[in-house]
Amino acid sequence: MSEKAENGTAGRVTATPAARGAIAALCAAQGGPVMFVQSGGCCDGSDPMCFEGGEFALGEGDLLVGEIDGCTFHVDADQYQALGRPSFVLDVEEGTPGGFSLAAGDGLHFVTRAEVPGEPTS
Repeated sequence: MSEKAENGTAGRVTATPAARGAIAALCAAQGGPVMFVQSGGCCDGSDPMCFEGGEFALGEGDLLVGEIDGCTFHVDADQYQALGRPSFVLDVEEGTPGGFSLAAGDGLHFVTRAEVPGEPTS
């Protein structure tokens, strides 16, 4: 995975100030970094899965697309290619996350917005 990241994929994720605040609080509560895995669709507002660092088993097809404040962010490599090699913006919204994902705290959950190169941003 790190080889793929070194080939121009790392640094493809950023976070809003609200998401960074949630990450800092979550890391403090967990006692260490968390990891994000973009599952399913990557359309605007889709939820990434969030786990304690190292809790989720990554496979050969999972691609590291960046790191936010010591927390890694991964996506399926085929999905990433099919979406046009987007950049991702991690944000928070009200409500609880689906599945096994960690909540962002304060009644929030993490969401991902995809920014495809060459497409206007909203």
